[in-house]
Amino acid sequence: MLRTLILKELRAILASPKFAATFGVCSILMLLSVFIGIREYRTAVRQYDEALELAAQSLRTQPSWMGLTTTTYRAPDPMQIFIPGVSNDVGRLSGINGSEDVKLKNSTYADDTIYALFRSIDFSFIVQVVLSLFAVLFTYDAINGEREGGTLQLTFSNPVPRSTYILAKLAGSWLALAVPLLVPVLLAVLLVMLYGIPFGPDDWGRFGFFLVISLLFFTFFISLGVFISTLTQRPATSFLVSLAAWVTLVLIVPRLAVMAAGVADPVPSVAETEAGVDAFSKDRWDGQMKEMEARWQTRQEAMHGMSKEEREAYGREKEKEWSADDEAGRVSVQKDIDAFAVRVNEDLRNRKSHQEQLAFGFARVSPASAYQLASMSLAGTGVSLKSRYEDAMREYRTAFTRYVDRKQKETGGQGGFRITVDSRTGFHFSAPRERGTLDVGDLPSFVPPVTRFGETASGAVIDAGLLAGFSLMAFAGSFLAFLRYDVR
Repeated sequence: MLRTLILKELRAILASPKFAATFGVCSILMLLSVFIGIREYRTAVRQYDEALELAAQSLRTQPSWMGLTTTTYRAPDPMQIFIPGVSNDVGRLSGINGSEDVKLKNSTYADDTIYALFRSIDFSFIVQVVLSLFAVLFTYDAINGEREGGTLQLTFSNPVPRSTYILAKLAGSWLALAVPLLVPVLLAVLLVMLYGIPFGPDDWGRFGFFLVISLLFFTFFISLGVFISTLTQRPATSFLVSLAAWVTLVLIVPRLAVMAAGVADPVPSVAETEAGVDAFSKDRWDGQMKEMEARWQTRQEAMHGMSKEEREAYGREKEKEWSADDEAGRVSVQKDIDAFAVRVNEDLRNRKSHQEQLAFGFARVSPASAYQLASMSLAGTGVSLKSRYEDAMREYRTAFTRYVDRKQKETGGQGGFRITVDSRTGFHFSAPRERGTLDVGDLPSFVPPVTRFGETASGAVIDAGLLAGFSLMAFAGSFLAFLRYDVR
């Protein structure tokens, strides 16, 4: 009997014009989004490779190790084809040198603001918004529609258990809507393979888990539609209630959660933090300049009473010592500034992390939020993307500055230019002879952080469990409500 009822539900949905429209719209949107995602990913990879080559060429053509600067870039991830997350909002590159902190900048949406205004439709958006809405529209009259049409009373004129009927209704609706939509998913996978996108085992594992949580999310809204249909007597009423529930869960709750977290736990802006670091840096460099002036005064006093030739000879004798003292002072100041910036940024990150966790906790009352967080966690395109790359770049910055300092000592001299001040001759400017291109063959390379399936899956397990719990509650609600439903 269960099989017969499921087949009846399948035939009813597959023969309806709504199904043809839903299948056509979703298939076109899914394939179009994947095609555009593949094109954007390939463009990003090409730009990334060109940028790496330009950065390497720029390093090789520098004449001196003094103040050497390079640029590191965020590598494109194949999963951003399906779930771009915040990958277009955070920066793509950061300068690496001994005087500035790491900060990602030049995001895609900052350079092309039109895409920030009208964001592209990606695969996860289609599931989260389009498919969930169609699931509700298909099931809002699943029970009360048949009651109003008289078929429900006719069905129960036969010895049909209520539990069997509601189970068949839910299973039939799920199969009729979920299984055919796997066709565009398989075509999307075929597109990825035909275009030669480098999907490794970890990427396929992440994509498979993404499909699982997408089905859980889809299941919730099918069960929700059936549940609301069993609570109301008229399809028009259940349609309004279902639509209001969808708007609340998908559009309102996630945004309210962020606003509530911002009010409950305010965090200083980036501009305020940078202003604090800049003020500290200015104070330390001002202090360093005063110390240099005092050292210069002491050196001038030591040469008091000497002839011009004696002063020049004394200056040449003390040149390395004075240069080492000045460089040590500069390095000490820069270390203080770096340490202060690290403390401030760490405090800001901790406060932001607390605010984010608070916002996520509020938002997870909505299955849409849990689905979005789980998807971005699997793709590695969530809010942790920025901090993950900046941490890796800071580690590289340490290795880079150590390498540059070692090369400066090996080659002798500091490079750059020198300004000397003499009470008799005044200011004197000198620049060393160009030394040609630098040998950076042994320069350490920046290695982008790798997104592993095990790491991303562990981060998505909680939200996947919430989706399963939400689906189970909606299913149980439908089941229990129908046991008490008046079929007359």
